[in-house]
Amino acid sequence: MNILQLDSAITGEASVSRKLTADIVARLKAQDPAASVTYRDLNEGVAAIDNAWFHAVRVVPENPSPEQQQLIDRADAYLQEVQDADVLVIGLPVYNFNLPAQLKNWLDQIARAGVTFRYTEAGPEGLLKGKRAIVGYASAGTPIGSEIDHASGYLRHMLAFLGITDVTFVAADRLAMDRDAGLARAQDVIDQIAA
Repeated sequence: MNILQLDSAITGEASVSRKLTADIVARLKAQDPAASVTYRDLNEGVAAIDNAWFHAVRVVPENPSPEQQQLIDRADAYLQEVQDADVLVIGLPVYNFNLPAQLKNWLDQIARAGVTFRYTEAGPEGLLKGKRAIVGYASAGTPIGSEIDHASGYLRHMLAFLGITDVTFVAADRLAMDRDAGLARAQDVIDQIAA
């Protein structure tokens, strides 16, 4: 089993979502000690897609400039990590009712027409099938699945759009109201995860 662990919290060691992803990976590794883990901290910087990215990655010039090649290489590295993974363990800290910009930027980098999704007569088809995602959701006050939670629904939709429909959320939500209860709810879900 190949695991891709993605963190995006800006709070470092104090991050609950980072603790959740670490605990989820530890649980998977305990069940499958031979599992490999690729780790990427999105907080180290994921460029937003822009005009330069479009002309390098989507248009694919025949003779890319050094700057374009750098954009292509970075986007392809993100993509290869996802393609190689059997399981994605994604940290989802909720900031201002939504996912962090760096996680959105990563999704934009890997959402590539003809590679991770395609349009058919029946509508869009995700091409990253057969993968599983486990999401460590952490929020101070936003209940998961509530009308003010714009993070979990969007991430679930994007993963499904890319073909990843086996998605489990491990939620430590409403931590500002009752931290211990939120962490306990998350631990109960982690304890039931099977590799």
